[in-house]
Amino acid sequence: MSGADAAPACRVLRQAGRSARRDPARLRNSLPTPTDATGLTPAWLTPALSHRHPGVRVAAVEVLDATERTNHHLLLGLAYDVRAGAPDTLFCKLPPRDPEHRARIGAAGMGTREVEFYRAVAPTISMRVPECHFAAPAPTERFLMLLEDLAARGCAISDGSWAIPGRRRAGVEELAELHVRWEDRAPRGGPALGDLHAGQGARIRVRTLRYVIDHCADRLSDGYLEVARLYIDHHDAIEAAWARGPQTLIHGDAHIGNLFIDGDRVGFLDWGMAKIGTPMRDLGFFLTMGLESEDRRAKSARSSGTISTPPEAPRRQSDRLRRGLGAHRIEAAYSVIASFLSLVPPYNTEARRMFTTNFPAPAPWPPSTT
Repeated sequence: MSGADAAPACRVLRQAGRSARRDPARLRNSLPTPTDATGLTPAWLTPALSHRHPGVRVAAVEVLDATERTNHHLLLGLAYDVRAGAPDTLFCKLPPRDPEHRARIGAAGMGTREVEFYRAVAPTISMRVPECHFAAPAPTERFLMLLEDLAARGCAISDGSWAIPGRRRAGVEELAELHVRWEDRAPRGGPALGDLHAGQGARIRVRTLRYVIDHCADRLSDGYLEVARLYIDHHDAIEAAWARGPQTLIHGDAHIGNLFIDGDRVGFLDWGMAKIGTPMRDLGFFLTMGLESEDRRAKSARSSGTISTPPEAPRRQSDRLRRGLGAHRIEAAYSVIASFLSLVPPYNTEARRMFTTNFPAPAPWPPSTT
């Protein structure tokens, strides 16, 4: 997606969030935003955290861990002269350090949109998302977020070796709260609001699919090759089919890597793909790429074949169920295309082998023949 395509997404989030209650994660423009870890000093963190924790005084900060994923992640350990309720650790999210990958993330507007989600949308919903202590954009397509350390809270985040077990309903209910809350508030009309990943986003997918076909054909299953070529040849029509349906604010990327478990609740993180779109995208991706395979297959088995409804069920209810299942199957096909990420940098690195080996497995036609 080009920067021009990404801009309406940010406008949507900003405009819709104006009626939200004031949240401490909102940034005062006078506070400069660091572009790397060297700027995360006690002198900077004190005013940054004071919006959420009035009176806080940070005495020291230490980088406890650093990882490179889609973005650059830091785990910060903090000591305080005055705690004011601030946590011992924070998860810090910065743009990737690799210039080429950083340019791709910047062109897609992912960091800016996630900042706007935490500033404008998160305060309006009760669904489980990471608690935000600070979020701000920075010059040259950069950004910085200070978020809840989910591991310190006892939340479980998958490394790719497991998916969400037996919590299908909990996850669907969390998504439904977002979709219903924003259905009437999602602006209509304007450029690129139908599908913020159309246009340039589709061209990027086509280019990447051609790359994996040309360079990884010996590792690709026949089924995946067939679907990949179908998308390349007919991507405009496929994107149009994916964009159909009622429009609301959606997560846009609800696979296992962006989910966590907090007690009985399913939480959602990594909001860089948030957009105005059909809620069936979230539902299809969550059911296909977020659940344990046994749960997903059991659900698929019950849903396959003829749909049965109680004899007393109105015909309209039965028709809605059939249409809903059909829409889910169309959106679930997106998981096949999305699974190509396991084959391209930076997702195919050794550090991410566990996740990228398991991520595409639930797709109807996983890429790998092994």
